[in-house]
Formats: sequence, structure tokens, C-alpha cells
Amino acid sequence: MVEKNPASTIKPLSYLHRWWLAIRPRTLPAAGSPVLIGFAVAWSVGKFRWLPALVILACALLLQILANLVNDVGDFQKGTDTSGRLGPTRVTHSGLLTPRQVWLGVGVVIMLAVAGGAYLAWVGGWPVLVMGGAAILGAILYTIGPFSMSDYGTGDLFALIFFGVVSVVGTTYILTGQVYPLSWAGGVGAGALVTAILVVNNVRDIETDRRAGRKNIPVVWGRKAGEIEYLLMLVLALSVPLAALVFGWANVWILLPWLCLPRGIQLLRRIQTLPAGPGFNKLLASTAQLVLIYSILFSIGVLLGG
Repeated sequence: MVEKNPASTIKPLSYLHRWWLAIRPRTLPAAGSPVLIGFAVAWSVGKFRWLPALVILACALLLQILANLVNDVGDFQKGTDTSGRLGPTRVTHSGLLTPRQVWLGVGVVIMLAVAGGAYLAWVGGWPVLVMGGAAILGAILYTIGPFSMSDYGTGDLFALIFFGVVSVVGTTYILTGQVYPLSWAGGVGAGALVTAILVVNNVRDIETDRRAGRKNIPVVWGRKAGEIEYLLMLVLALSVPLAALVFGWANVWILLPWLCLPRGIQLLRRIQTLPAGPGFNKLLASTAQLVLIYSILFSIGVLLGG
């Protein structure tokens, strides 16, 4: 839906509601879902700990909120957001919050993430500092800087690595002090579907991104390339459980994520047929739900496999 006139939007919304829009709550389940796989691996080897686990989940959500806030104010200040954008309301562009307010929010989120990271580093050692520092830096550089990832098409790789592999492998390492093959597998699988969310976003915004000078896959090679990328992410996510079974990392229960196949096919057909417009926002939410379902099924498969 094209955004309403800011003047008609500001009055009905409370200050709290504006910040609720700013953090983009619909994106949070996708950010936290891969962590569940790390929890399941730790539980299956008898080394799950509740307090570190809750802090890990909180930090994962904080990193997503950080990326959302920086993206909101960063795109506004670069002039990327225009009145013709098709995505959900951006609070800075709409005048719901000032750039200064959003940057202050960024600072608060970073402090909270650093505090949580300090505790996790105390639990898991110096590698946690490296992972956490890189994740915070990546969440910021995704939007801002002379070579921002969203402008040069590397955001997809960032999502796969940090919101997939690092999220799952890091969780398992902090809780157990070790890394297991299933952690890598689950990280790649969940990360592929998180990347698919970005693909939907890029296909939806192909025209506005082109005008802004961005160089992601749909802009450079066309919408069809984005649709193929979405397909490849689905194939990668579903190949991972099969590989885990073939290599003996888990038993047949690890194939539970294949229950996502019918829904994945449905969403693939949708991205191939939807006209550019607000319908992509629903597809975005549906793909985020798919990440959650996949992560839950993968986790159940790990737990049932023992």
C-alpha cells in the first residue's frame, strides 16, 4: 500500500505505537527462529542452559531491531525512500519519528546488545566477542557507509551468514562449548529462508531500487533472476536435512522440514505470478512464517533424533 500523508498518520498513533512500527515486529520471528535450532542441538547433547539461551534469543532480536532502525533512518537520509515505495510504513520517512530519535534508538539497542554480548562472552569466551562485534557492524553497514550491503547486492550473503549460520552455530557454541555438524546444517537451511525474505523485498522494490542506483540481483539481472534466487533458497533449505541424513549426522526425523515443501511451492508460485504491488508485503510475511515453521520442524527433528 502506498503510504498515507504523514499529516494524516501521526495524530492517531501513540509514541509507543510509532516505535512499535519502527522495530518492524513482523520481522522478529524470522530473526529468532534459527536460534531454536541451536537450542535443540544443545538440548540433544545434554548441555542446554536456560539463562544463556534467553540472552542469546534477546540478542538475536536486538540485532534484527538494530538492522531495521538503521535501515529506516539510513534510507531516509540517503533519499532512497520515496512516496512511491510499496513496503510497510517507514517511521522516519513518514515523519512519525525524527532522524535524531531513531538514531538515539539505535544507540540504545547497541548498548543493550553489547551488554547481552558481554555476558555471553563471559559464558562462551572471546570468540563470542568476535561474532557479536561482526554482527553489530554488519547490521549497521547493511544500510549505511560508502559500500552498504543493500546498495551493492551483498545483503543476501549477510543474511545467510549472520542470521543463519552464525545464529545457529554461535548459539550451540555458547551453550555447549562445541560446534556440531547439525549446527552448520541447520544454520545454512534456516539462513537460506531468511535470505528468501530479502529476495521478496528486492523483487517488490525493483523499480524504486533501480532509481536509487542499487545493484542487487533483481535490479541487475531482472525480476526472473530474483524468482530463480527464491527457488534456489528453497532448494538449499530442503537439501540440508537430506544431506544431514545421508552423512549420518541425524536419523530420519531430520526430514521433518520437508513438510514445508507444499507451502514453499505455493509461495514460489506466488512470487512468480504476483504483480508488483502491495501483495508482496503479504508474501514477505508468509516467507517469514516459513522460516519459523522450518526452524521448529528442524528442531523437533533434532530432538526426536536424540
